[in-house]
Amino acid sequence: MAEERIEVSIEEAARIGIAFLQRGQVRDAEVLFTKLLSIAPRQPDALHYSGIVAHKLGRTEEGIARVRESLDLAPEQADWHSNLGILLENGGDGEGAIEAFSRAIALDPSHANAHNNLGVLQRLFGRPAEAEASYRAAIEINPKHADAYRNLALVLEQTGRSHDALNAYYRAVTIEPGHSATRRLLAVAYNTIGDRERAVEFCEEWVKAEPNDPLARHTLAACSQRDVPARASDQFVVASFDTFAATFEAKLTRLEYKAPSLVVASLAETGTPADKQLDILDAGCGTGWCGPLLAPYARRLSGVDLSAGMLEHARAKGVYDELSHAELVGYLQGQSGAFDIIVSADTLVYFGSLEPFAAAASAALRPGGWVIFTVEESKPATDTFHLEVHGRYNHAATYVEAVLGAAGLTPHIDRAVLRNESGLPVAGLVVRARKAMGDDRG
Repeated sequence: MAEERIEVSIEEAARIGIAFLQRGQVRDAEVLFTKLLSIAPRQPDALHYSGIVAHKLGRTEEGIARVRESLDLAPEQADWHSNLGILLENGGDGEGAIEAFSRAIALDPSHANAHNNLGVLQRLFGRPAEAEASYRAAIEINPKHADAYRNLALVLEQTGRSHDALNAYYRAVTIEPGHSATRRLLAVAYNTIGDRERAVEFCEEWVKAEPNDPLARHTLAACSQRDVPARASDQFVVASFDTFAATFEAKLTRLEYKAPSLVVASLAETGTPADKQLDILDAGCGTGWCGPLLAPYARRLSGVDLSAGMLEHARAKGVYDELSHAELVGYLQGQSGAFDIIVSADTLVYFGSLEPFAAAASAALRPGGWVIFTVEESKPATDTFHLEVHGRYNHAATYVEAVLGAAGLTPHIDRAVLRNESGLPVAGLVVRARKAMGDDRG
């Protein structure tokens, strides 16, 4: 029996594509919108949502161009201006994003998401009072806007109102009890006001309710300092970063994130020429931020990361010869003598014990090769590593030196500010260590 062919209009097909996108079927949506645009290149819905698809697949500039084109055809769509703002924000154009969100609000003053998103940028541009007003406007429009409560809490923390911030986080958790990231922020907020006992109690309740939630277990360990793992679990890393991939670079750019440029500057200080002669690994490559900076040195540039979402964005950079979805130490253990350079920017903050990484990196390096990485520097009271309440580890310089030396590597350590967090500089170590020229251990 012949398969029945069902014909739909272009508008109906566009609605199907939007449904694919809403269900997370991004590739299916891409195929459908590409077909639609080949038939009707100026169909507004197909143009607009194909732009959203492009952004989700790491092609933000392409996405912005398509969304702008759709707005040329349908300039009164408030939602679409808000979407343009999101893409511009993630593309690093904060001023353009503010203009887009403001246009959305002008078209529809009841657009809660546009108020909330405008507030995010106002806070990041150093206008906390305006940001607070925008968040409160979003909440007045939609009293169950959990994201606005989360963002309000951030600006309240920034302006020294820690108890008010805790209450805002609590409201967000009440609205979205299954939102693990907000639960973690609430636990941190209890610590911030000095109520460590309540933070631990809250985390214990969370673990009891969600025993398989990796963020719950990790946050309990961080708050209680009981059963602290030697490194964050794979499940914690994936849960933390898969949903963060699309906004990762834009958010960290606004925090003056320096780790990629610092590790590449450290590589340059070794005197290594940028003549595309080296086999380089970007260890914990994330969205591929280091990739374009490393490419001038690389004959072959490889990347490895646990987050499939992050790797999608790294692939879109078009600079990697190979990308692997794998746990870092296990990957290195299968790469004996494969690399001249191993670079890791802001990945080892999710490792406490560095011994497994150092041994595996040493074995994966060729004689004379370098491993270069950043970690956050521990407070003087810590002689090895410490799991902070925010969920990352910091490390003592003396510990890092000892671990690398034991792995047959000769270390050099510089101190630097890695980024800003809550308006304060995050102190870090920029570490490079060399394998001896005659050391062919693998």
